[in-house]
Amino acid sequence: MSGKIFYGWRVVTACFIVAAFVWALAFFGSSVYLQAVTKAHGWSVAEVSSAISMFFFVSALVQGWVGRAIARTGPRPVLLLGALCMMVAVAAIGQVDSVWQLYPCFILLGMGWATLSTTGISATVAPWFERYQGRSITLAIMGASFGAILGVPILLFAIDRLGLSSGLLAVGAGSGVVLLPLIAIVLRYRGPADLGQRRDGDGASDNGTDTHFSRVVANDQNRRRLIWTSTIAFSLALVVQNGFITHHVVFAQSFLGAAGAGLLVSATGVVALIGRIYLLKVIDVVPVRRLACQAMAAQFVSLMAIGLFPNVIVVVVASLVYGFALGNVTTLSPIVVRREFGAEAFGATYGSAATFIQFTTAFGPACMGYMHQTFGGYSQAFSVAATVTAIGCAVLHFGRERPASTPSASS
Repeated sequence: MSGKIFYGWRVVTACFIVAAFVWALAFFGSSVYLQAVTKAHGWSVAEVSSAISMFFFVSALVQGWVGRAIARTGPRPVLLLGALCMMVAVAAIGQVDSVWQLYPCFILLGMGWATLSTTGISATVAPWFERYQGRSITLAIMGASFGAILGVPILLFAIDRLGLSSGLLAVGAGSGVVLLPLIAIVLRYRGPADLGQRRDGDGASDNGTDTHFSRVVANDQNRRRLIWTSTIAFSLALVVQNGFITHHVVFAQSFLGAAGAGLLVSATGVVALIGRIYLLKVIDVVPVRRLACQAMAAQFVSLMAIGLFPNVIVVVVASLVYGFALGNVTTLSPIVVRREFGAEAFGATYGSAATFIQFTTAFGPACMGYMHQTFGGYSQAFSVAATVTAIGCAVLHFGRERPASTPSASS
């Protein structure tokens, strides 16, 4: 028994693979779809961006259900539904011949994104760990970085070699071949109790003695402040992040060309992976709100630099700095709630928070598209986006747990 790998780490590995696919084909893939569909059909950036926003809106509507459904039925049926939706959506995007047909495609993609991304992965992993709560969720979501590094080039390659229709059909089918059996076989348990085990797999007590950060800090006096400041802050940061990612290829193309833009997006994914590796080292020993504020501050500086000094060097450097923080902001959103509210309350609490976050962030691609159209370019749009990110950082910082509200030894 002692020589066996705790099953929770198999769950983390499966979620890592799921994250790689869903971030590649949904989140980062949206930038490729925007570029490829506008080029193939001659439709405007604003028209296609509006359809892409549907995928975030639908995801917002489904998020609250995802957390509760996984807590009630386990992850397998929920994630299988999501994988099927994503598989069909990706294949269908390549078959459209009018703008309205994009909307049902991105509705399906939104359902896949809701069930397979942050909320679904976090709710799947959360019951298995206590002392390694931050590390396990970070590792699982780290698959997103590999999705960014490999997904965009693979999508671009498939579309270039096979055409938009056949390329996306092949990618959609391939995702189903990998994800459906993986989810069905590995994610069949709700938590360690189903296997007669305890969290972390070593019989450790649930209070987790390894770090004082494992204790639940939410109580009747501070829970509303904690959840609302966290929700608002990540909503503001992620609405900007979604807009940036969706328009990254189109924006960078004007400075670097199509090949250079694809390379920059991949490089952004590489530094996002490096950022997550850094996060992995410190996540269970450092206050998570502080880490999130640092990441948002880095994104503010990057966006403001692009807005004020739009040239090749600034675009490349700022994109890489933004990318380093990108993965941390995405990953820390559920970890802040998990850390402050505990495992038992996580599914329902983060499901509700994620609904608000996802609904807000759904406006990201369309807002960036319409600002681009209104201002006649991206420079002013990025300056506005930087200001929104700075506001989110301030809300998160000032909403943190206050020492006076935490019982401690009398001084």
